[in-house]
Formats: sequence, structure tokens, C-alpha cells
Amino acid sequence: MGRRPIRRVGSLTVSTKHLPRDVLEKVLAHDAPFAELYGFVVEEYGEGTATVRLPYNQKLIRPGGTINGPAMFALADFAMYIAVMGAIGPVALAVTTNMNIDFLRKPADTDLIGEVTLLKLGKRLAVGRVDIHADGEKELCAHVTGTYSIPPRD
Repeated sequence: MGRRPIRRVGSLTVSTKHLPRDVLEKVLAHDAPFAELYGFVVEEYGEGTATVRLPYNQKLIRPGGTINGPAMFALADFAMYIAVMGAIGPVALAVTTNMNIDFLRKPADTDLIGEVTLLKLGKRLAVGRVDIHADGEKELCAHVTGTYSIPPRD
């Protein structure tokens, strides 16, 4: 089974000078094939921003009828990775060093959207915020802060 490319949504411009769309697709296929397990859709990204969709999947529902926490964490972590790469380019070894998630309310039974904004981008660390909400809703179901370690570059 071949890898499917990241789906494009509408006519959004999804490229940065550091990370053209075709390069992003190659990097994810090679370095992050786990993204296919969740079905993540990179809707848009920029230099330090990203919007990623986690499609609703009954297999991700936990007892109590809500999406499981690890799936929401994975959405936040993956979205932050996209925002970091959008800012600095494809760096496979940029890794999560810390991530905190506050679950605010049960999301609706629909896709979840993770919207990232990098708050600080330094030589060795990137700090960001991820707001997660159900598709079509403005009220947050989770608020995430995270830090990525950026390896030394030549």
C-alpha cells in the first residue's frame, strides 16, 4: 500500500521559504510515517504556524464516549512539529522536550483541529501554543503548550 500525499484543502497557500509543500510531503513520508495512523491532514502552515486536522475515527473513542487523550496529545505534538519545520525547514531531529495539555471540555463527535502558534523561536528551542477545538466550534476542548529542541545546524 503506497503512501498517500497530504491532502490539500481548498486553495490555501501551504508553503514557506523554509519548507515548500513538496518537501514537507517527502519529509513526512520518510521521517513521520506514524502520521498516517491518525490520518492527520496538514491544512495549512507558515513560518511558525500550522493548522492540522485529526479526522473523527471511532477507533479513537474511549469509554465515556470521547476521543482519547493520547490522540489529542498526538495531534498537538504533530502540529507543533509542522510549525517548527515551517519556521526552520526540515529538521528530522527536532524533538519534543516538554508538552503540557489541559483538557477543557469534551469535544463534539467530529474532526478535531489543532492550531499552532510559536511563541518563541531560538537557536536551540522553540516554544509554542496549540489550541484544539472541534471542527465548526470556537470553544476550545484542549489547550497545549510545548517546547521543541532544535539540534545544532551547520
